[in-house]
Amino acid sequence: MTCIVALEHEGKTYIGGDSAGVKQDDLSIIIRADEKVFATGGMLMGFCGSYRIGQLLRYAFTAPEQSAKKDDMCYLVTDFVDALREMQKEKGSIIKENELEATPGEFILSYNNKLYMIESDFQVGRPTDSFVAIGCGAEYALGSLYTTCLMPSMGPEERVRLALSAAAKYSMGVREPFVIVDSSMCETGD
Repeated sequence: MTCIVALEHEGKTYIGGDSAGVKQDDLSIIIRADEKVFATGGMLMGFCGSYRIGQLLRYAFTAPEQSAKKDDMCYLVTDFVDALREMQKEKGSIIKENELEATPGEFILSYNNKLYMIESDFQVGRPTDSFVAIGCGAEYALGSLYTTCLMPSMGPEERVRLALSAAAKYSMGVREPFVIVDSSMCETGD
C-alpha cells in the first residue's frame, strides 16, 4: 500500500512518495519515518511493496558500472537487474515459486534523468508519458499528473505533491507526510 509518483521535467526527474506502512493481514496502518523515495549511487528510487526491498536498494545495493557499449535500457535490463537479483539472493529477499524468481515489490528508478519501472518479475519498463505512478494510489495520482501536465505554469514539485494528495484523498493506503526528491540530489553525491 503506497503511492510513488515520478515525472520528468526540463531535463530533471522528480520522485515523490507517501509514508504509510500498511500490514496486509489486518490493514492496520503506521506512518513510517524511513522514506520510500531516496537518492543512492547517482540514481533516484521510489519503491512500493515490502520495505525490505527498499531498505536493500538504499543501503545494500551497488549498481555495476555501465559499459560504453550498452545504452541505458540494455544496461538496466542486463547488468543492473542481474546485480539486483544477486544482491537479493544474498540478502534472502528474493521470492522463488515454481522456479520463477520475483522481488517483493516494484520500484521507479530515475537513471540519467529518465524514468524506468522495475516490476516484481524484474522487467524494466520505460513510460511513454513524462510521468508514472505505482502503488495502490497510482490511478488517482496518474489522473492528477495527466491533468497538471496541461498546466505549464505549475512546477514539477507542486505536480508531484498534488498527485500524492489526490492519492491520499481517495486511497486508504496512502498517507502524509510526502517526501519528494529530485535528480539534483544525484549531482551532489547523494
